[in-house]
Amino acid sequence: MNQHRSVQRYKPKVDEEERRFIDAIHKMAVKYKRFGYRRITRELKKRGWRVNAKRVHRFWKAEGLQLRKKTRKRRGKDGSGKNACHIHTAEFPNHIWSYDFVEERTERGGKLRVLTIVDEFTRRCLAIEVSRKFRQLDVADILSGLFSKYGKPVAIRSDNGSEFRSKVVIGMLQDAGVERLFVEPGSPWENGYIESFNGKLRDECLNGELFLSLADAKYVVTKWQNWYNTERQHSRLNWMTPSKFSATWVAPDSAPPHPPQPTRNAA
Repeated sequence: MNQHRSVQRYKPKVDEEERRFIDAIHKMAVKYKRFGYRRITRELKKRGWRVNAKRVHRFWKAEGLQLRKKTRKRRGKDGSGKNACHIHTAEFPNHIWSYDFVEERTERGGKLRVLTIVDEFTRRCLAIEVSRKFRQLDVADILSGLFSKYGKPVAIRSDNGSEFRSKVVIGMLQDAGVERLFVEPGSPWENGYIESFNGKLRDECLNGELFLSLADAKYVVTKWQNWYNTERQHSRLNWMTPSKFSATWVAPDSAPPHPPQPTRNAA
């Protein structure tokens, strides 16, 4: 047939167990569209599969399930502001919170604003609020409600948005004794924890949904917030969920005094 013998190959046989394993990988990839093979490995182990990351990676590549790598943007500044997250770091739960806004639209083009608030130490999402617009008083009321529910943080980090620098919000934080940490203008990487969280929110939730109304958006993001806190394992927390990490963290003797919390030793 005029074919060189070097191009002849045996077709590998796939047994029933291996086929089930490949099907399980595909189901995980469909359910968690933006997870890589390491996170899929964790999800498979939770479901009883005795596998390691090497084996999952081999099938991940063979089935063409790799995710497109994002190109990193070059920073315009050195990111050395005194309030940057890598300089002023959280050391215990309720030490530093961070918050920011995400923009979204409904199917008909209506504008939506999403306010996200995260505890930087536990990575726990404290709130995701969706509205057409947020006034200064709205932001202050949301923070006051979270202070009542979770206790007051030592500090809260944000960019220089008008809502965060408003007299109402700053006055409320001053009265509560909460320090304000404003990052350098034009340096979002200095607020890295909330930027990372917002990236996950957009990648794993917002980009995959079509919102018909404001109520629809509120329902979807609230459901995702609960899943993020209670089911999504975090690599920086030794693959624990934020809720589990918060519930098991115990302060070391050298930590600053604060209400009894769960221990980072488990991480």
